[in-house]
Amino acid sequence: MRPPCASMYHYFADRYQVDAELLQRHLSELDKLIGAALEEPRAQTLREAVDVMIDLLVDYLRRHRSCTELWFAGRHAPLDELVRAFDEAQAERFWHHLVERGLVSSDTPLLALLLAFEVGTGLFDITFRRSPAGDEATIDEARRLVTAYLETYAA
Repeated sequence: MRPPCASMYHYFADRYQVDAELLQRHLSELDKLIGAALEEPRAQTLREAVDVMIDLLVDYLRRHRSCTELWFAGRHAPLDELVRAFDEAQAERFWHHLVERGLVSSDTPLLALLLAFEVGTGLFDITFRRSPAGDEATIDEARRLVTAYLETYAA
């Protein structure tokens, strides 16, 4: 039996806090998955590294529609802040990974990865607006765009 909705608000001030808590749980899970993928690097090229990251994110968003809804559909300020912080943390993590593996030059600015994640998030928004399962053509274009941009920093 489900508890009444009012009991949920005993723990949360409003639905925005509920949404934020749900998205935070998804982001924590994604953080673990990304960490595991980067610890066991399969990618030998920059394109493969971008593909690993995109595949992981797309797969997660396809399996967790609630995350997709929270991430892209009608977000409010607390959710925007969570996504921005997540993107920044993952961009820095990915930047370290790419530099350590020699896939981008050591003088690649962190800003390049921050922008790649920002553009990627925008393209994922389009991807899941075009199709609830994620539009493959848009995903392919995201791969091309992010890879081509980051290749300008290749080692």
